[in-house]
Amino acid sequence: MKTRHMIPLAIFVGMGLPAAAQSPLREMTSLATDREGVAITVYNDDLALVKERRRVEFVAGTNRLALRDVAAQMRPETALLRASSGAPLQLIEQNFDFDLLTPQKLLEKYVGNEVTVIRVHPSTGEERREAATVLAAAQGTVLRFADRIETGVPGRLAFASVPATLRDRPTLSVLLDAAGGKQTVELSYLTGGVSWKADYVANLSTDGKSLDLNGWVTLTNRSGAAFDNATLQLVAGTVNRVRSPQPQMAYAMAAPASRSKAAEAVQEALMDFHLYSFERPTSIADNQTKQLALLSAAAVPVRREYLLAGNDWMYRERQAQSGQIGQKLKPAVFIEFDNKGQLGKPLPAGVIRVYARDSKGAAQFVGEDRIEHTAKNEKLKLRLGEAFDITAERKQTSYKRIADNVSESAWRIEVRNAKDEAVTVRVQEPLPGDWEMLQESQQHVKESARIAAWNVVVPAGGSKILDYTVRVRW
Repeated sequence: MKTRHMIPLAIFVGMGLPAAAQSPLREMTSLATDREGVAITVYNDDLALVKERRRVEFVAGTNRLALRDVAAQMRPETALLRASSGAPLQLIEQNFDFDLLTPQKLLEKYVGNEVTVIRVHPSTGEERREAATVLAAAQGTVLRFADRIETGVPGRLAFASVPATLRDRPTLSVLLDAAGGKQTVELSYLTGGVSWKADYVANLSTDGKSLDLNGWVTLTNRSGAAFDNATLQLVAGTVNRVRSPQPQMAYAMAAPASRSKAAEAVQEALMDFHLYSFERPTSIADNQTKQLALLSAAAVPVRREYLLAGNDWMYRERQAQSGQIGQKLKPAVFIEFDNKGQLGKPLPAGVIRVYARDSKGAAQFVGEDRIEHTAKNEKLKLRLGEAFDITAERKQTSYKRIADNVSESAWRIEVRNAKDEAVTVRVQEPLPGDWEMLQESQQHVKESARIAAWNVVVPAGGSKILDYTVRVRW
């Protein structure tokens, strides 16, 4: 009989049915103040790798550790916790709690449970307390009292405790086995909400033949966590990611005027990308945009170009040109320089803003353009806008259709220069199909299968006419 009674008793205790028989595992909390170091590597596309070391004291056996002050946009499947000193840790499970504590969330968690309703008498100020069960909280509060049901919140609500699944800040909860004692652990994870882009400021010399280039990193942190005294690295390049496409926001900030050369980033190759490291630690607050010096170069030789580019549809229909007669055309203004010599560094994609000095020496904004990732020894070409003192007029002087798909047309382009110095305007004409130049007032250059170009020298205060006849077969 005794044996028969002991068997169900053992099962009863083993199943843990009596609440008093179970001693809950105490949760240890690790805050940002426990960090011994933090490093963050930021990629171009709203992605960052966070690595931090924390000093934690474990008990021998199973521990539940709550790592707080992690990024709210953490990708929990990428989180990795390991011991960087002492015995290895045996991870059992981990949970990322991002359901943050708010009055509404707390009320929703108490659906089906009892709260205390506190009402204040309007005349005496006396508080009256009454127990009620929360029946609903999604689209308004429904409370069941002992003798009635009320909607809305008739007074203040008091809650017995905060549910374990609600956190006041994002928390990574880890269940693990440890040897016990103080250990340094390393936590690494990928997170969204951190991004960077490059911004450049180019100051042209007085004669316009050289420029000083300063590069800045504009860093934006919207991850939900702050990183104090962090070692910062940036990766330039497109890293493949498996994800659903989502629109990204861009954040811009004006570049400061000057900074220390010693604060610039150190660049190195990382496989087929480029890594920029900052030797000085920096603090990145949540919801903050800040700028750091990236690079600088002085007296970079620069070339100016005026480009007048046409369209190949002009050769398809004679009638399409009736609206072109007398129209004033403006050449585009470009500056061009080589990424070599004193500059000679891999340049991350970004916007270059160009300034020139007026007669009083004040810097004036003259245009901006975006560059892609540019390797060392490559050429950079920036479009600044349209020339004011240089105009052109294009007109068709003859047209003849030879066959259904063959035509001959003659064109005259007059370029006028109101500047006090001679300029060279590159006239670039895209030509469709198979084309042959029959006649021209100066020799063209065939830049590609469909582009003919002429370098037209226009004297100061004068004009120059370019005539050509072309046969087009398409």
